[in-house]
Amino acid sequence: MTLKGFKSFASSTRMELEPGITAIVGPNGSGKSNVVDALAWVMGEQGAKSLRGGKMEDVIFAGTSGRAPLGRAEVAMTIDNSDGALPIDYSEVTISRTMFRSGGSEYAINGAPCRLLDVQELLSDSGIGREMHVIVGQGQLDAVLRATPEDRRGFVEEAAGVLKHRRRKEKALRKLDAMEGDLARVRDLTAEVRRQLGPLGRQAATARRAAVIHITVRDARARLLADDLVQQQAALETDLADEKAALARRQEAEAALAAASQGLEELERAVVTADERHDAFRSVWFELGTLAERTRAAGRLATERAGLAERDATESEQRSRSGRDPEQLERQAAELRQQEADERERIESTEAALTEATAAKEEAEAAHGAEVQRLERLAKAAADRREGLATLGGQVEVRRSRVASAQAEIERLEADIAAGREAAQAASARRAELEGGMEEAESGEAGLDAAYEAAQEQVDTARAALEDARNRLNAAQQGVQRLTARVEGLAVALQRRDGSATLVADDGPAGVLGEFTDHLSVAPGHEAALAVALGPVAGSLVVDGRAAATTALAHLAQHDAGQATLLLGDRADAATTALAERAPATALPGEAVWALAVVEVSTSLADAVVEALSGTALAADEAAAQQVLQAEPAVQAVATATGELWTRHRVTGGSSAGPSAVEVAADHERALAELETAREEVAAAEQARDAAQERVAQAQPAADEALAALHESDARMAAVAEELAQAAQAERQAASTIEKATQRLEARRAEAAADEQDLAALEERLEAARTEAAEAPDAADDTAERERLATAAAQARTAETEARLAARTAAERLKAIAGRGDALAAQARNEVLARQDAARRAAQRRRAAEHARGIAERATALVQRLEATREEAEAGRQGAEAARAEQRSELAARRTRIAELTDRVRELTDAVHRDEVARAEMRLRVESLVQRAADELGMEPGPLVSEYGPEVPVPVLDDDGEQSVDEDGDPATVPFVRDEQAKRLRRAERDLKALGAVNPLALEEYAAMEERHQFLAGQLDDLVSSKEALLDLVAEVDERVRTAFEEAYADVAREFEGVFSRLFPGGEGRLELTDPEDMLTTGIEVHARPPGKKVKRLSLLSGGERSLTAVALLVSIFKARPSPFYIMDEVEAALDDTNLGRLIQLFEELRDSSQLIVITHQKRTMEVADALYGVSMKGDGISQVVSQRLKDVDLPRA
Repeated sequence: MTLKGFKSFASSTRMELEPGITAIVGPNGSGKSNVVDALAWVMGEQGAKSLRGGKMEDVIFAGTSGRAPLGRAEVAMTIDNSDGALPIDYSEVTISRTMFRSGGSEYAINGAPCRLLDVQELLSDSGIGREMHVIVGQGQLDAVLRATPEDRRGFVEEAAGVLKHRRRKEKALRKLDAMEGDLARVRDLTAEVRRQLGPLGRQAATARRAAVIHITVRDARARLLADDLVQQQAALETDLADEKAALARRQEAEAALAAASQGLEELERAVVTADERHDAFRSVWFELGTLAERTRAAGRLATERAGLAERDATESEQRSRSGRDPEQLERQAAELRQQEADERERIESTEAALTEATAAKEEAEAAHGAEVQRLERLAKAAADRREGLATLGGQVEVRRSRVASAQAEIERLEADIAAGREAAQAASARRAELEGGMEEAESGEAGLDAAYEAAQEQVDTARAALEDARNRLNAAQQGVQRLTARVEGLAVALQRRDGSATLVADDGPAGVLGEFTDHLSVAPGHEAALAVALGPVAGSLVVDGRAAATTALAHLAQHDAGQATLLLGDRADAATTALAERAPATALPGEAVWALAVVEVSTSLADAVVEALSGTALAADEAAAQQVLQAEPAVQAVATATGELWTRHRVTGGSSAGPSAVEVAADHERALAELETAREEVAAAEQARDAAQERVAQAQPAADEALAALHESDARMAAVAEELAQAAQAERQAASTIEKATQRLEARRAEAAADEQDLAALEERLEAARTEAAEAPDAADDTAERERLATAAAQARTAETEARLAARTAAERLKAIAGRGDALAAQARNEVLARQDAARRAAQRRRAAEHARGIAERATALVQRLEATREEAEAGRQGAEAARAEQRSELAARRTRIAELTDRVRELTDAVHRDEVARAEMRLRVESLVQRAADELGMEPGPLVSEYGPEVPVPVLDDDGEQSVDEDGDPATVPFVRDEQAKRLRRAERDLKALGAVNPLALEEYAAMEERHQFLAGQLDDLVSSKEALLDLVAEVDERVRTAFEEAYADVAREFEGVFSRLFPGGEGRLELTDPEDMLTTGIEVHARPPGKKVKRLSLLSGGERSLTAVALLVSIFKARPSPFYIMDEVEAALDDTNLGRLIQLFEELRDSSQLIVITHQKRTMEVADALYGVSMKGDGISQVVSQRLKDVDLPRA
């Protein structure tokens, strides 16, 4: 196996797995389980959670602090296929899978791209399926036992290689379900198409006759059209000669108009110049008035500003005299300067006193320090002697504490021993109590089992009813599909192909109320006879009155759409009437009935139906019809169910052209009714299904409650079993505790005796050292001088502090008054400057007032001059106005002359245009004839005239539309005579109408219908063959699955008994089928009883027993149907040493037939391995692998 960028394997890692047992070891978190994930992933695992991730992209190396993330992950697994276990012609098979960070995924087999399905099917033949039972991961063992019986069957099926056959069966069944609806629909469509082929064939014959008549119609119409075209072209050439004279008269009038228009532009320019001169004078007059008004406003503004400036000057002088007196401020400033000088002198005297006090303090502190050093030297000598005493004293205290500690521990151990004995007694009593509770719980288990089985039986019954309801619903839905197809086919048969189809189309005329059959109701069984009795009326349409009928007939004639029979109805009258009351009261012989007695029709159509069916009776056959005609004189005609119409002198009948409109309509109505009934059955089946689902939902809670009670009982029993195990464990722990405490007590007593002997010796040495120290001199008595010097130093420090405080106080006072004198002096100077500035501003205001008064005087003079100039501009404007009026008068006269000439030209132009319109109309008629020739005949004008013109002889055609020949063998012709050709056209059109409704597409429709019938028949045969083949396939797969499962189950059951007895010596284990009668669906139950226990449920086993039971089941499958390899991920982690040894023996047996890859931490498992792979991870977060083949290493033997 090769890993590239998979999870923690950032670098390419190649692992050559040896035959036999390969152990993969390493510390937790190093990436061992990533090897298992890689194997599962490359074999097609699709669940991200199964790979311990949140999404599939998590398998790609995500990067670390020292290495960037990768863009893809790739795992390749190479399998030795020399024995041909895999169904592929290669001795080695390499399966690879690549995942890109973009989400894409690729599979390959020996480098060739393939699908996931290809990989799964290749591996499934060797017992390696999608369920991955060959990979036994962490936590999977208990899941094997918790699995349902059906899931356990899946393990065996996967090992037996039958899962792919089961998938083939499921796919085939899905195809069968989808095929049933298609099969019913194709059958119904085939039947309907077959019914329509006969009538459509007869319509095709009629269409061939109509085609021959159309040839005559086309020839006659072409000759008449060519004659019209020749006449219109001749009239157009005559009219073109009158066009030239009209154009000459219009040119003379246009020349006179041009001469009159020559001087018009000069007059218009002169008028424009006069207008501009007048506008200029008027503009100047307005501008001068505006300027005079603005000058007056400026004068008024200057006068107002002069008054304001005078007032500002007076107010400024008054404000300048309202401030403080500068001389008074100067006197206050001088006083403050004197106070500041006095404070500076006081600061100098306090600083001198501070200097003297500091010197005295330093001298006193130096003397005191020297005395302290002398006394310390004396004290150090005494401390050295005391240190020896302290050391001995410390040793004595240590020994004493050790003796006390030993004594305390001895007491504690004695208490532990007593407590252990009490705990052992309590655990023994608790174990006895729990064993009694276990017996009571087991006695109540039988009742819970019976309650659960009864509740589950109700659920199974309800589910069986639900399945039956679903089957009925499926059958009803298939019936709906079949009837839907029949309704659609009948609807196609009801579609009209004569003139009625044109009328009922979406673009047909208004007032058509639908088919007559839509307004008619016939008693069942009489449809065929009534259709014969009605005759053409049966296929008629109903219209809203005479006006609608006239419009409909005109629409048919206009579109040449054929004929239709119309019945006059009334849209407003929607009621229906039974005509039995209007039938004769005379009883008819046999089972014959009056036609009116079986009919119900819209009230507005009653008279028409009575008219059509008056005197008509309905009978079963010819004999009954003859009997009615002889017995009842009032009967004029008898219609039979076999399609014959008998009168006393005439009979109509023969082969049917197909079902009549009445019969098809009745079949359609019946099919609709059956479809509605089928839909009601579907609704009823859905209700039954819902009711069954509700019963299942009602029964399920009781079963769930019973199951929950059973699980609760199991949980209680498991809890009791667990407590029982805990009590036994507590009893064993108490005994172990007593034994360990007794051993420790004896050891501590020996240690305490030795410590007491050491303590006595140390106490003797300490007493001797203290006697020696008492005789040495002590320097502690000579401290009087040191105390005196300390007092002097303290007094000096106090004097220095007081001097420093006095100096700081003087400085603070100086700081408070410093600068205040200068500030008052500056304020006095500012006051003087402010008064000077106010006087200067007052002078400026007065000068501004004088300037404003001068501006006002000059503005008054300027206004007078502007008014004089404005009067001169007014005089110029009036002169320009007079000149403009004269020029405008001359221009108006010239324009009047031009308008007269323009009217003359327009009249002549209109005359020319009228002639052009007339010629255009003639051209349009010619073009219309040309267009008709193109639309109706598909011919150009030249070929039309040359082939069908009035000079061309008319050929004589026979009944088949071919040209006849005369006695000499030449083509027979006659000269063109317009009236003769018009009669010929009318005669051919009458013949065409005599054919009745002709389906022009009948030939193509018949061919298409025949082709469709053959296609549907072929499809039907294919569907039937496919269904039979699928049923054969299902039966074959069932037989193969049954045989393979029976053999595999027998082998697995046999192996399980042997493996279980080896893992649990003295125990009993077996497998049992839940439904042996049905080997296709039966599940597998596991029964396990370890030695010395009476348990019936797997949930009551301990954790280790559950793991071993799961291992027994899996190993049984492995031995019965070996796979090429198995992966065990720490399956022995929960086992004790004894069970581990038993499991290792099974591993050694399995390696004879399969390759084992074991993820483990157990040394014993490593010892039996043929090769070791060590997985480690350094600080960079990347897994690395080291391998060692053990057979190449001489291991030490114990």
